[in-house]
Amino acid sequence: MNNIHILWVDDEIDLLKPHIIFLEKKGYKVTSCTNGADAIDLINEETFDIVFLDENMPGLTGLETLTEIKQIQPTLPIVMITKSEEEYLMEDAIGNKIADYLIKPVNPHQILLSLKKNLDHSRLVSEKTSSNYQQEFRKIAMDLSMVNSYEEWIDLYKKLVYWELELDNIKDSGMMEILESQKQEANTQFFKFVKKNYKDWLHEDDKPVLSHTLFKDIIAPNIDKKNGTFVAVIDNLRYDQFRILEPFLEEYYKKTKEVSYFSILPTATQYARNALFSGLMPSEMERMYPDWWKNDTDEGGKNLYEAEFLDSQIRRLGLGIKHEYYKITNLKSGKQLAENFSAMKENDLTVVVYNFVDMLSHAKTDMEVIKELASDDKAYRSITASWFKNSPLFEMIEKAHALGMRLVITTDHGTINCTAPSKVIGDRNISLNLRYKTGKSLTYNDKEVFAVKNPKDIFLPSINMSSSFIFAKEDYFFAYPNNYNHFVKYYKNTYQHGGISMEEMIVPCIIFDPK
Repeated sequence: MNNIHILWVDDEIDLLKPHIIFLEKKGYKVTSCTNGADAIDLINEETFDIVFLDENMPGLTGLETLTEIKQIQPTLPIVMITKSEEEYLMEDAIGNKIADYLIKPVNPHQILLSLKKNLDHSRLVSEKTSSNYQQEFRKIAMDLSMVNSYEEWIDLYKKLVYWELELDNIKDSGMMEILESQKQEANTQFFKFVKKNYKDWLHEDDKPVLSHTLFKDIIAPNIDKKNGTFVAVIDNLRYDQFRILEPFLEEYYKKTKEVSYFSILPTATQYARNALFSGLMPSEMERMYPDWWKNDTDEGGKNLYEAEFLDSQIRRLGLGIKHEYYKITNLKSGKQLAENFSAMKENDLTVVVYNFVDMLSHAKTDMEVIKELASDDKAYRSITASWFKNSPLFEMIEKAHALGMRLVITTDHGTINCTAPSKVIGDRNISLNLRYKTGKSLTYNDKEVFAVKNPKDIFLPSINMSSSFIFAKEDYFFAYPNNYNHFVKYYKNTYQHGGISMEEMIVPCIIFDPK
C-alpha cells in the first residue's frame, strides 16, 4: 500500500521476526541482514527508504556502518537501535545525522511511530533534519541551563551553529524559528556569564585564549620554520562563516588543530586586532606605544601600526623568525599579492589581514543592494562563501598549498545582526560605535549593558578621568534620543560588532597542514 522499503540490520534479526511480520502486514516491504558489511552491499544494490540499524554488532559496529552508509546515501534516514544508553553513543549517532534513536527492547508500535515521523510527510532531508533537531532540542536546552565555563560555552555555541547550518538546507521555517529563539536565550545567558567572569579572566590564570594571548599561545608554537606558515586574518569572520568556507579548504589542506578563542572587549577592530598583533591589552598598548595607539576620539586610522605591533611581539617572544605582514583592503592589492605570493616561501611567517567580511558588514548598513543580498544570517554566509571561493585570498591559499606552507585561518572578532535599540545619552565626545560606548556622563538602561566604571579594571584606556565603557548585550544597538525613530529604522537589522554575544566573542583559529 505504501511502497516503503525498509532495510533492518541486526545480528539477532531472527528475534525480530514478529516485528517484521507486523510491518509487512502494515504494507511495508522489509529486507533484513545480520551485519554491516552485508548492509553496505545491499545499499549499493537496492533502493531503500529507511534503515533500522543495530549499534552493537560484531565486525563493523553500527556507528561504523552508519558512516559508510552516509557516504553512499547521505540523505537516507537511519534509525539507530541499541541496548546502551551511553551518552557518547547518542552524541556520536546524532553527530552522524541519524533520523531517530531507539533503545532496546523496542516494540512494533515504536517502530511504526518512527516510520511515520520520518517518512509520512516526505522522505526528503528536510524532515530528517527537523527530526534530528527536535531530538537534540531538549539536550541543548538542558545544556543551556547548566553551562558554567568558557569551554562549555564554546561547545554549546558550536552545537547551535551546527544545527543552524543543517536547518539552512530545509524549508521548515518553524524549526528555524525554534533555533533562533534558542540562540537568543543562549545569548541572554552568555551575556550574564561574560558580565560575571570577564574581569577575572584578565587577572587570573584560569581563562580562555583571548585576543592578546592568541599569537603567543596558539600561532607562535605552530609556526613551521621549515616550510613556512601563512596566517590569514579574515576580519570579522564569525564561526558559522568559517564553517561554510571550510569545504573549499579541504581539497588542499587537512585540519590539525581547531581553537575557539574569545575576542576581548570591545569586540571591535581597533581593540581586538591590535591586541592580537601586539600581544597586549589596549591600556598596555597606550602606555608602551603611545605613538601607535589611538583612542576612539583621536583623529586618524586606528589600526595603522599592526605590522609594528607584530614586530614588537615577535621580538619580545624571542622568536627570531623572518616574517612579513600585509593588509588587503581592495581587490587590486589582493590580486597583486596573489600574483607575487610565491616569494613568501622565503618567510617563516607570512601574515595577511583581509578586510572583505568587515567591509561587507558595513556595506550592509550603507547600501540597499547589500541589505537585500545579505538580508539574514543565511544570506550573509552565502555571500561570504561566494566571495571567498572567487577571491585573491583563496588563490593565495592554493599557492601556499603548492609551496607546502602551513595555513592558519583566524579572525579578530565576529559580528551580530542587531534588532533591538537601546537608548543612550552622553556628551558630544562619546564614541560612535553602535555596540559599545565610551565617554563621560553616560546615561543608559543598566539591564541592557555591561557597564565598566573604571576602564583600567579590564585594561582599557580612559579618554578622561570620568570615562566609562558600556557594552551592549545580545542583539541590542545603541541609539540616541535625538532623531531616534530615523536612527533605529536605519540601523535595525544591520551587522554590528563591539558588544557581547557568542557571535562576536567566540571566534575561530584553525591550523591546517597541506594534503
